[in-house]
Parts: sequence; C-alpha cells; structure tokens
Amino acid sequence: MLILGIETSCDETSVALVEDGRKIVKNLVFSQVKDHAPYGGVVPEIASRKHLETLLPLIDEVVSEVNLEDIGGIAVTVGPGLIGSLVIGLMFAKTLSWIWKKPLLGVNHLEAHVYALFLEYEGIVPPLLCLLVSGGHTELFLFKDHGSFEMLGETRDDAAGEAFDKVARLLGLPYPGGPAIDEVSKRGNPYFAEFPYPLEDVLDFSFSGIKTAVRHFWERNKHKVKVEDVAASFQRKVVEILLDKLRKASSLKGINKVALAGGVVANSFLREKLKELQAEGFEVYYPSLPLCTDNAAMVAAAGYHELRRGRIAPLTITAYPNLKIGEDFLRFCG
Repeated sequence: MLILGIETSCDETSVALVEDGRKIVKNLVFSQVKDHAPYGGVVPEIASRKHLETLLPLIDEVVSEVNLEDIGGIAVTVGPGLIGSLVIGLMFAKTLSWIWKKPLLGVNHLEAHVYALFLEYEGIVPPLLCLLVSGGHTELFLFKDHGSFEMLGETRDDAAGEAFDKVARLLGLPYPGGPAIDEVSKRGNPYFAEFPYPLEDVLDFSFSGIKTAVRHFWERNKHKVKVEDVAASFQRKVVEILLDKLRKASSLKGINKVALAGGVVANSFLREKLKELQAEGFEVYYPSLPLCTDNAAMVAAAGYHELRRGRIAPLTITAYPNLKIGEDFLRFCG
C-alpha cells in the first residue's frame, strides 16, 4: 500500500510516497533556508508563501508516475508547527482526500520523526527510548508501541537546535547555526572551555543558560580566543548533556534500545559520540542525513500506522500548532 505524505510544519515543503510504512518510493524536499537566512531565522509569512508556491508542483511530480488507485491514504502533518504553514499543507491534503476519495490521516510531526527510522532499519520495533532533538524541540520519551508514548523529559526553555542558532549568531557565524557550528568546530578544541550543565539531576533540559554562559565568555575573551574553540566547547557540552540524559533514562526504564531523531542528529560530533553508546552495549538507531530534517517520508510512514489502527481523520480536522507527543488530536474533532 502506498501512502502519500505532506509536510509543511515549518520551512521545508515536502511530499513523499511510502510503501507499507517502510519503503520510500519518492521523497521530495524543498528547503527555504536561503529565503530565511537574511533574517537569521524562520519568518512565518515567508514560509507560508513558499509552501503555497511549491506544494502543488511537488505533489504533481510525486504522483505523476503512479496509479492513483494504489494510493491508500493521504498523511499530513497537523501539528505542532507554524499555524500558517500547517494550514496550507492540511488544506491541500483535505482537498486531495475529498477529490480522490482517499482516507485522510493526521500525523503528529514530533512522533513522525521517529518513524524516519522505520524507513531505514528493517528490524526496528518498539519499545524504544527516543530522543528528539531539533530546532524547536528537545524531548525525551518512551515509544511503547504505535500510538502509545510516555514523556520523560523536555526542554524548559530553548531547544538544543535553537541554542545552536543563537550561539552561532553571537559568534558571527551564518544561519542556520547548527551546520555552521558543526563545521567550524572541526578546527577547534572541544575541551577549551567548560560551560554549565543546567538541570543535571532531572530528565528535563535547559539550554538557555549555556547560551548565556557562552555569550558572557565570548564578550570577555573574544579578542584573545578563537571562534572555533568556543564553538567546539559549546557543541561538546550540548552533546554531553543529551547523551547523559539518554543514559539516565535508559537506567530508569531498563531499556537499552535508543532512537535519536531530528535535525540536530545531523551533527557530526553527536554522530561520532553515538559510537561510544554502541560500545557501551546500547542498541542505537539514528537516521541518515536526508531523513534527519523535516520530510514527508516520515509523515507517510507514521500515517501508514494511523491507517492500520483505523484512525481516519474527518475533513473537519484542523491544525494544532502546540500539539504534544502522545496527544490524541482526533478527540478534538468532535
């Protein structure tokens, strides 16, 4: 069975076809980075307009070589995300569902990131201890089974990716900050400076304090230190915190199968440190670089399991910009 996926939660426009929740037939992603780079972050109005311009051509290209009768459903991100961007994807999906008479499948964007792993690891099955790390989210949760999630920890302020963007800006590095810090850090000493570890004794995260500590350190020392050393030290501390929380949650829950997802998982330093987890006996899953960032293939994979569970969304469904992991959006539909 083919599922058509549509993703427009933020600044990537993506359309994909996935077979049986496991095999990518086609996955197209249009990135808006160049459109938002001059502003140092995502501008919601620009993001919405770009989705409008690019979504229909992407849909046409994805479905041009398949028989519409083979499409078993249309999966679309309903939240969380930017309200304008979400609505555009949802309106397209509703229209196609009505015209083609296909089931409409609402998908939680955060949960969908984990389903990127089902596209690349044939043997992956829940339960999984999951760490989602992106520009807008840092969450640690237990994926008990399809549709069953237990939140263990989340950020109380900045997400990890957000902290990367803000630190990159104060160090004079370009947007997006994650790739910029990753690249410059390769020439730096990750143990040059020591930054704080907030909320060390709980599973929640806080990255605002690290960002502030980097700012104070940079303002005092920027004329006598190298950008690459400060960037590398910041990056090392963030990765240490992420993996330390993961180890603590594993000990708490007695689960050594861990899954990482989200844009920050593209970070090369983090990916290298994951080898240490594997050496410690953890069963570690993380996506290839193209599936770290927002994409419609993960949405289609998640939608496949929504369909299998009989969770067909009504055409009255709306966007939920503040949707949480494990939150049942269908109960809001009446």
